[in-house]
Amino acid sequence: MRLSVRARLTLVYGALFMVTAGTLVAVTYWLTARAIDARFTTASGTGSATLTQIPKSALGGRVEELMELRAAAERQLAEQKREVLAQLLQSCLLTLLVVGVLAVVIGYIVAGRMLRPLHTVTATARRLSESTLHERIALDGPRDEIKDLADTFDHMLDRLHRAFDAQRRFVANASHELRTPLTINRTVLEVALASAKNPPETKALADVLLGNTARHERLIEGLLLLARSERELNTRTETPLPDVARSAVAQLDRQAADGELTVEVDARPATVVGDPVLLERCAVNLVENAVKYNVPGGRVWVSTGEENGAAVLRVANTGRTVPSYEVGAIFEPFRRLRGDRVGSAEGAGLGLSIVAAVVRAHGGVIETLPRPDGGLAITVRLPAVPAAVPAGR
Repeated sequence: MRLSVRARLTLVYGALFMVTAGTLVAVTYWLTARAIDARFTTASGTGSATLTQIPKSALGGRVEELMELRAAAERQLAEQKREVLAQLLQSCLLTLLVVGVLAVVIGYIVAGRMLRPLHTVTATARRLSESTLHERIALDGPRDEIKDLADTFDHMLDRLHRAFDAQRRFVANASHELRTPLTINRTVLEVALASAKNPPETKALADVLLGNTARHERLIEGLLLLARSERELNTRTETPLPDVARSAVAQLDRQAADGELTVEVDARPATVVGDPVLLERCAVNLVENAVKYNVPGGRVWVSTGEENGAAVLRVANTGRTVPSYEVGAIFEPFRRLRGDRVGSAEGAGLGLSIVAAVVRAHGGVIETLPRPDGGLAITVRLPAVPAAVPAGR
């Protein structure tokens, strides 16, 4: 198991401290032992010299007694020297152990404080997506290597934000420019269909062209909504998910009735902060996908509520069995379960892409699971607004 940078820095600090402190203890012990040896050796030598200078006649028969006393004193001094050095070594080792533990703890705390700016950079990078490139680290503090790294990261985000914003503006402008001629074409074709002077062949051709024009208009509307949903949210209001779910089901009642589908709604309280228009479009696209890719006489389940502190919108349906390896591609633009750009009459292929973009813009996640009996269960999890506590509690 690879250790974290904080743990490795702590081990390095602790090892360096122990090596330095151990060297200091060894040098101190050696200098102390040398000083004691020099002092006691000098004192002993002085006493011996003084004793030899006294005439033996003056000492009488006490020479041997004095020599024995001097030897006993030297042995006592040597024993005391050993005791002093042993106590010194024991105290130094005990102090080294205690201070070493404190050094490791302090090193762990200091390493955490030093690495805190890197954690800020990492957390910001994890939160970023194409719709949240407006966030910046904006690290405060002295001009050092970590601040240079954070500032460089912020400059890179500025360039990415400008690039993505230019791309989205291009898509929006192109969609607006394409909408006008399509509207004119649709008007001309509707007039041709309503005119009694045109032959049946012309009306049949106009009807086919009108259908193609309607599909192109849906495609452009999807591109506009996709470009809008991938931008930073300008509107943030508290939006009840049950209202969003009921509105989405109401808009698709006729399609569900045409397919003889049964739609069940379980709307439990859940509130999120975001753009109500985008959230409603997200729910409509999910329900529309569940209705469109179903079987005659099938069922659709729409539910809302809170789970583990998150607001949940779940849409499940019956339908054909969906392989698990196909699930990951359905949120890409122009992708369908039956292949790319296939069955354009069923839609523009942007519905679930818009759902994914709206969920990302609101800081949520999507879970998609194939149902064992066929169909999909798509769960959208968004940050929930805590329920207000009633007064008096």
